[in-house]
Amino acid sequence: MKPFSELIDALVFMPSRNGKIRLLTDYFAHVPDPDRGWALAALTESLVFREAKPAAIRQLAATRVDPELFALSHDFVGDLAETVALIWPERPERANSQPPSITEVVEALQAAKRGQVMELVEGWLDTLDSSGRFALLKLITGSLRVGVSARLAKTALATWGGRDPNEIEECWHGLTPPYLDLFAWLEGRAERPAAGHGAGFRPLMLSQALEEEDMPALNPDDYSAEWKWDGIRVQLVAKGGERRIYSRTGDDVSGAFPDLTDHMVFDAVLDGELLVAREGEVAPFNDLQQRLNRKAVTARMLQDYPAWVRLYDILFDGEEDLRGLPLTERRARLERWYEAVRPRRMDLSEIVPFAGWEELKALREGARENAIEGLMLKRRDSLYVAGRPKGPWFKWKRGALTLDTVMMYAQRGHGKRSSFYSDYTFGVWRDGEGGQELVPVGKAYSGFTDAELAELDRWVRNHTVRKYGPVREVSAGLVLEVAFDSVHPSTRHKSGLAMRFPRVHRIRWDKPAAEADRLETVRRMVVG
Repeated sequence: MKPFSELIDALVFMPSRNGKIRLLTDYFAHVPDPDRGWALAALTESLVFREAKPAAIRQLAATRVDPELFALSHDFVGDLAETVALIWPERPERANSQPPSITEVVEALQAAKRGQVMELVEGWLDTLDSSGRFALLKLITGSLRVGVSARLAKTALATWGGRDPNEIEECWHGLTPPYLDLFAWLEGRAERPAAGHGAGFRPLMLSQALEEEDMPALNPDDYSAEWKWDGIRVQLVAKGGERRIYSRTGDDVSGAFPDLTDHMVFDAVLDGELLVAREGEVAPFNDLQQRLNRKAVTARMLQDYPAWVRLYDILFDGEEDLRGLPLTERRARLERWYEAVRPRRMDLSEIVPFAGWEELKALREGARENAIEGLMLKRRDSLYVAGRPKGPWFKWKRGALTLDTVMMYAQRGHGKRSSFYSDYTFGVWRDGEGGQELVPVGKAYSGFTDAELAELDRWVRNHTVRKYGPVREVSAGLVLEVAFDSVHPSTRHKSGLAMRFPRVHRIRWDKPAAEADRLETVRRMVVG
C-alpha cells in the first residue's frame, strides 16, 4: 500500500499533465504485478466494492472519534477520506502490525461478506499512516479524484510501454484487472491481448475549438461543414451478431438504448451523434439526459424519449478498415452504405453548403433557433485519426448566452477544492406571495481563477445564513454573471427551468443583487 499511497499523494499535488504521466510511468515501471494492475483498475474506475460505502466509513469513524468533533473536522476539511485519514486514532497494540499491500486489500474485500468489510477496514486503518489511510479510503470508496482520467492513465501506460495509446484502447474492453496479460505485452513478454469481443471500441477522432481570429489562415475550399447537434457523440459497433454503443470515452452505454441496438442488424463501425428525436425533430438535450447513465430503461421511457443517431462517418464496412481514406471518400462510402442498409432510427448528417466564411458565420448565428450547437468543419482530405489532431477538424460553437444571477447556495468541492466552497447554486428573481423571491436556475463550479475562488469562499463563509449538511445558504448579496449554452424546462428546479453547461463568466462585485435578471427573461430563452 505504501507505493500506492505515495503515488496518490504525488498526483494530488502535481498540477501538470506531463508531470502526472511521469509519476504514473515510474509507478508502472517499478511496482510489480499484480499491485500495479489493481492500481490501474482504481485509476480507470474499474474497481467497485459495493459494501464500502461512505456512510459506513463515516459510522466507523464515529466509533473511534467523538461524533461532534468528527462532524466539525469534516466540515472544515471537506473531504471524507482526508478527514478520516487525519483524525483516525491509532491503537498502540497494532502499531507494529504490517500494513497490507494493495493486492491484499482487493482480494480480502472481494472475498469478504457484508458484515466483515468494516472490520477489515478498521484493522487496516490501524496499521497505516495518514497517507496510507487516505489512499486506502480513496481506493475502496472508488472516488480517487486525483486529476487522472482513464484516458490519461492509459496514455501513461502506453508511454511506459512504448506503444500508441489507441492500441491499448482497442483491446481494453477485453481486459480484466489486474491486467497481467496487458503488462506482459507492454514489457515484451507476450503478444498483444485480443479484444474480448468482436464489437470492440475504436478511439474516436475529435475536433479542436475554432476561434474567429483563426479563420483567415484557413482556406474555406479545403473544408466541408456539418451541423453540430446537441447530443452526445457515440460509436455504433455491430459485428458477428454483437451490437454495442460506446460513448466518446469508450464506455458501453448499450443497455440504455435497446431501441437502437435492436435495429443494428449490420456489420459496420459507425460514428455519430446520439439524440432524442420525434417525427424527425431533434429534442432538447434535457430529453436525452433522461436516458443517459442508466443500465436499463422502461417501456414508458422508450416511448417518451425515442433515441436516434445522426451518422457522421463510417470507420469499418464489414472487415474493411476505412479510416485511412480521405473524408470525401469515407462520406461517399457512408452514403452508399446507408442507401443499401437503410438502418432504422438513424439518418445522415447533412452537409451544409457555403461559399465563404461570412456566409458560414451567418448560418451559425441562426443555429440557436433550431436547437443546434453550432458547426463542424472538416478538411475534405482528412484521414480518420484517433485523438485530437490540430487542423483537420474544428468545432465552431454558437456564442454563449449570459444572465446576471444571484448566488443562493454553496457547497464544498472535491479533490484540491475540498477545502473551498466552490459549487454555486444561483437564481433569478420572480414575484412571489410575499414579494420578490429568488428561484434557482442552475449550478456552476467553473469559470473563475484560483484567486477568485478564494474570494468567493471567503464571501460564502461571511454571509452564510443557514446550514444543510455540506450546503450553505447565503444571503442574497452577490451577483454572478453566468454564461450558458441554452435553457430547458426542468421539473428538478423550483423555477421550472435549467441551464445547459452553466459557468461563471464574471463576479459582479459592483452590481446590487436587486438588479439581477428576472425569471421572465430566462423563460424567453427556453429551447423546445
